[in-house]
Parts: sequence; C-alpha cells; structure tokens
Amino acid sequence: MTTPIALTIAGSDSGGGAGIQADLKAFSALGAYGCSVITALTAQNTQGVQGIADVEPAFIRQQMESVFSDIPVQAIKIGMLSRTDSINAVADGLEGQRNKPIVLDPVMVATSGDRLLQDEAIATLKARLIPMASLITPNMMEAAVLLGCPVPETSSDMEKMVEPLMALGCQAVLVKGGHLTEAESTDILFDGTDIYHLRSQRIQTQNTHGTGCTLSSAITALLARGFSLPDAVKTAKDYISEAIAHADSLTIGKGHGPVHHFYQWWN
Repeated sequence: MTTPIALTIAGSDSGGGAGIQADLKAFSALGAYGCSVITALTAQNTQGVQGIADVEPAFIRQQMESVFSDIPVQAIKIGMLSRTDSINAVADGLEGQRNKPIVLDPVMVATSGDRLLQDEAIATLKARLIPMASLITPNMMEAAVLLGCPVPETSSDMEKMVEPLMALGCQAVLVKGGHLTEAESTDILFDGTDIYHLRSQRIQTQNTHGTGCTLSSAITALLARGFSLPDAVKTAKDYISEAIAHADSLTIGKGHGPVHHFYQWWN
C-alpha cells in the first residue's frame, strides 16, 4: 500500500492552533502523513500575534527541494505567504509538481478585517499561485479582496462570486461563509461544472482559532488519500464542523482557543 502523504507550506503558530501545527494535526486526524515547509515563524498565542519572523525565500526553496527530492508527496496545501518574494519562491518550487492536487488557502484578511497582504503581494498571488491551484479556499472577505468587490452579505451573493474567482485561473473554488449572519454556515463549492451548497449548523463558541487552516488541510489530506474533490470537501466540512463543536471541551489559553482536531480520539 502507498502511504498517503500531504505537504503543508505555511507559517508556524507557536500557540499550536493554526498554521503548520493545525495542518499537521488535521493531516494526522484524517489519515495522511504530514510534511512541512515553514515560510514564517510567529510568536503567537490564543490572544493574538506578538511577533513575526519571515523565513528567507532561498531557504523556503531549500525546504521544498529537500521534501520533493525524497518523499512522494500526493497533495499540497499552501497557507499564508506574507511577502512577494516568498510567493515567488513557492511558485518556482512547485513548477514540477503541477500534476498533484494543490490547495491554496489565500490568507489575506485578519478576523478584525485588516489586510494581511499588501497589494503587490496580492497581485503576485493572483498571477503566480492561483493559476497553479486545484482548489482555492477564500473566506468571503478574501474572495471580495481577490475580486475587488464588496463583501457578500448572503450565501446568494457568495454564489455569484464563484465563476469570477474561477476566471483567475484555478480549477475549483470553495468560498467559505462562516462569517455570514445566516442561521446556517454555508460554504459554496464550484468545480467548474457543478455548484455545491455545503451547509452546517452554526456553532456558538469563541474557540475557532485555526478553522480555515484546518479545513483546507483536511481537504488536502483527503485528496492525498484519493478522494474526489467534492467528496474531499464534503468530508472535510463534516470534520471541521465536529472539531468546532468539540472545541469547548479543550481548555487552551485565555483567548480564542483552537478547534479540537482529535475529538474522535481524546476523552
């Protein structure tokens, strides 16, 4: 049997709830072996980010070359890349990997609504990485930044965004509606042919740190295992819903805690 192997290219979260740490936990929970390329270090906890140290682009490339030269990665997840040089380094390193599923989580807007990427970096992301992606997973605010349009207010507004997002060059789009005020949390998947409305009960908890990272990495793990894209997204949506539902069973820090990646195994 071939071991399912997934690679995450993202920043480190010293608090363990998001970024590389969340990705590796989600890979493990969903049956894939996880490798990592770290693009930035953060001093971070449940109350916020206290510091960021970017990894030099040449060393990002060296990490990628080390993994790809030895380990048969089956699917790749890309998280936050804070600099234009880092985006270019990752794009260059992926040139020989286009035959594999690539899931891009375009982290560009903080929960506060603040932009995390400058316009130049967003332009590079659109020009270099989005056309490589098998799937992009923006939340509704990030989708609005990519399209230069108002933030959607309803799931119907979100649905109107999927075709323009596809026109950026990716193969499929998942727009996440967790920030909507509707009774259900609705994500919309468009695979180029069909539109899927993925609905789940909205869960009241402050412990949602790492939700976006976890969803995109869960999808990546399932693609590495050979799931079709719609089945991978649906199964990952069920997984993150349960991880959020069980988040309050953890006591982590004084602020916004993480989702429970291992709810199925921990008592």
